Amino acid sequence: MRQVLLYLPWDGVAIGGARIPLFGFGVFLALWCVLGAWAIYATYFRKSGPPAESLDLFSVGFWLMIAAAMIQSPQFGPRFSPNGLPIFGYGFMLLLGLLSAVWLAERRARLEGYPPETIWDLAIWLFIPGIIGGRVFYLVQKSSDVYAETKTVQEFLWNTVNVSEGGLVLYGALIAGAAGYFSFCAVRRLPPLSLADLIVPSVFVGIGFGRLGCLLNGCCFGDKCGLPWGLVFPPESGPFKALVIRGFLAPDAPGTPPLHPTQIYSSIDGFLTAALCLWYYRFRRVPGDVLGLALLICPTTRFLIEFIRGDEYGQWGTTLTISQWVSLGLLAVGVVFQGYLSWQVRRGAPAVSPADMIPPPASPA
Repeated sequence: MRQVLLYLPWDGVAIGGARIPLFGFGVFLALWCVLGAWAIYATYFRKSGPPAESLDLFSVGFWLMIAAAMIQSPQFGPRFSPNGLPIFGYGFMLLLGLLSAVWLAERRARLEGYPPETIWDLAIWLFIPGIIGGRVFYLVQKSSDVYAETKTVQEFLWNTVNVSEGGLVLYGALIAGAAGYFSFCAVRRLPPLSLADLIVPSVFVGIGFGRLGCLLNGCCFGDKCGLPWGLVFPPESGPFKALVIRGFLAPDAPGTPPLHPTQIYSSIDGFLTAALCLWYYRFRRVPGDVLGLALLICPTTRFLIEFIRGDEYGQWGTTLTISQWVSLGLLAVGVVFQGYLSWQVRRGAPAVSPADMIPPPASPA
């Protein structure tokens, strides 16, 4: 595990006897300016002729806010993190998963004739609710641990929003993300089932990278493992502390016993599910077919992996964890949805390409 991958020093890096500034008026601000200039060109000037629309004030404000934070960070940053800006392994993998998922969805949208800019808008509607939902689910499930040593309002607020070292539950993120997704489709008047078939593989790519973030963070660990690939976590790690608190490990132990790398199992499961959904897309019978496949695979594999997870106890007087109960609920939804899809096939509903479902441009007044 590696919770912090590296620190970016506030005063820059020394190269060949010279110190190159990263923050302030430095490398990152220059790159941010280049990125902003490219975004304006790609959005408004890439096609011949004058820009077709005015600048988006929200986008400009967001760009200026980040630029101001970069300029001021050498002044206020050292107070919060003297070693430099920490790049957390968990957050880095979440970002990598988001970018990879959006890249894949945008590429597939182009091939299907779907407006790729819609994918970037959709990513925001999925990512932000997903983070909030994943955090809320975690706080409900782990409130006694999160707020165990909370004494002030400031500590309460910080513990509530601090996700830099983990603290998200996948099912909470998926449920809240689904709410954001259907809201987006309603606002944009887009076909939810056809679009879902397009983006489902990207969702599982993001899950695959996110689970690697769990490995770096040390959360979502497995039970005892007698196989050659069992992982040993060091003292001060999350798995070590959890096993000590539960009385399964002595506080002076050199590390945990070998544990199942359930984070890697789940990551492989995410990538394989993404690949299967990509393959199945070409054979879909009706809109929603790929989503239906995912609703069967995801809860089934999660239910099975939970048996070798070591970070959760059974709930409601059973040996099943919360995630296993949610998996059973999702599987039931998937079975009902498969019945609906079969009914659509029997009634001869055609498979609709997303390109056929693009709303026509509004006619000029």
